[in-house]
Amino acid sequence: MIGIIGAGISGLLAGHFLQKQGKPYFILEATNRAGGYLQSERKGNYLFEKAANSLLADQELLDFLHDIGLQDELLYANEVSKQRFILKNGKYQALPTSPLQLLTNKFFSWKTKIAIFKELRNKNQVIDNETISQFFERHFNKEIVDYAVTPFVTGIYAGNPAELLVAKTFPQLVEYEKQYGSILKGFIKNNKVSRKQSINFREGLETLPRKLAEKLEIFYNQKVENITYKKKFSIQTQTQTFDCEKLIITSPSFCAAEFLRLSFPTLAHALAAIHYPPMKVVHTLLKKSAVGFELNGFGGLHPAVEGKFSAGALWTSSVFKHRCPDDEVLLTSFVGGQLATTHAQLPEAIILQRLNQELTELYQLSQPPLYQQVVNWDKAIPQYNQALIASDQAIAAAEQQQLYVCANWHQGISLADAFKKAKGLAERL
Repeated sequence: MIGIIGAGISGLLAGHFLQKQGKPYFILEATNRAGGYLQSERKGNYLFEKAANSLLADQELLDFLHDIGLQDELLYANEVSKQRFILKNGKYQALPTSPLQLLTNKFFSWKTKIAIFKELRNKNQVIDNETISQFFERHFNKEIVDYAVTPFVTGIYAGNPAELLVAKTFPQLVEYEKQYGSILKGFIKNNKVSRKQSINFREGLETLPRKLAEKLEIFYNQKVENITYKKKFSIQTQTQTFDCEKLIITSPSFCAAEFLRLSFPTLAHALAAIHYPPMKVVHTLLKKSAVGFELNGFGGLHPAVEGKFSAGALWTSSVFKHRCPDDEVLLTSFVGGQLATTHAQLPEAIILQRLNQELTELYQLSQPPLYQQVVNWDKAIPQYNQALIASDQAIAAAEQQQLYVCANWHQGISLADAFKKAKGLAERL
């Protein structure tokens, strides 16, 4: 028997692939619902995503979604979403989307364009435990870090690139450097790889965990309090005990640290050190006629050097259909993260006041919002910093006792990562 703790997307996918192989398993979930951080809310003609807003899918993942019967629910991102905007000198500017555009676009200075050209001649040089900032400044310069890397990393990890490790966050770049010296050369030589597509579902991303949960063996309202291990696992919840020979942890690291502290103290100590910064997700509905800026792209990100209150916003109604009426627009703003923790800790009224001042300025608003709602995440996204070195070592040791991890704080935070990790782990077991 294989036990799975947590019915978030990782736990559900692990259960799905084990079930497909005919392996006995069960899933324990502390709450009364599946899906974890994936939460979509329908309010009449409006659809709000409370955490992740899209899924970047390759053909393998698209085939999987068809196999489980979600083909009619799929929504593909609109063509305009390929355009990404970065705030520079107080105005949104389109970010170059290819190595050639890096050299021809007016976004970067000539000094940076020269640095980009020189990067193509880089020699192999891999540095252990290098941060994202160190890696990109070594390959290019600080302007690339400030205006391309930092907003991108903030958008994905809500993190500080001066703290996150490049080998943990973007291992493919490290492989490119090992193989080619130049990461741009790596992109060019691998550009024939099939492109991924940004997708969602008609009723939001929570459609996926709901679908998976329908056919899985899940015990709800079973918060794990302690785990003992003597050749097999005994899992104590608030109401009963579950036994299994192998155990998969998919819950947040801070939860796992609590229930592993007696049986796996080294792992628990390492997990307790993984940091999650706070984040506020703010949905803003506006009359389309009140917006004096053309929302013709995926969204606009704010580099920290621009000194804005929010980390930026997704132009949600421009990316996917059926999010709001046609004469309105929906923005999804992000406040907080590792670079702006104090912003997320302000009272909600102050957050909305400061955010609306910023939105009015950046989008030339002639009317106030029709509606706003704030979603609070005290612990938003795990940070792939130095703490993960210890946790990775402890996980490897725990596997010798049949304890495994399939969670967003280990080997990738995205939904696509969860799919590949769950499938691979199920095959291993």
